[in-house]
Amino acid sequence: MRWNFEGGVYAACTWNFGRAVTRPHRDFGNLAAGWCPVTALGDYDPDLGGHIILWELRLIIRFPPGSTIFIPSSIITHSNTPIQPGEKRHSFTQFTSGSLFRWVANGNMTDEEFLQRASPEQKAERDKAAGTRWEDGLSFFTTLDELESLYATQ
Repeated sequence: MRWNFEGGVYAACTWNFGRAVTRPHRDFGNLAAGWCPVTALGDYDPDLGGHIILWELRLIIRFPPGSTIFIPSSIITHSNTPIQPGEKRHSFTQFTSGSLFRWVANGNMTDEEFLQRASPEQKAERDKAAGTRWEDGLSFFTTLDELESLYATQ
């Protein structure tokens, strides 16, 4: 596999050109516990459009050209607002598919290949790991208590 960029950590990226507006969606194929950086580009008035919306968080965020936000795009519904006529908004997004992590966990095999080849013990171990996957993923996120202790004034 070749990296998209030297020193990059994401397996994939996409460029959106033109007026780049998205409807509310989640990127279900991405790693659930993974961060997805979205960069806004173009020439538009960020006070009148191009805001990013994080629906479950009930946030509408001003998102001027050149801004980057990291979101867990597979678990938070997100979209952006239209821009004004004659303006241009592009975006650059990086992400990693959850299937790449399953491939590695399966010993470089698809789920189907793993299930055909694995011993009963290997299957049991995989099932056990699947039972804590959600909690393991959440442990990658910083809690409010952790942030408070990190940034509390001494």
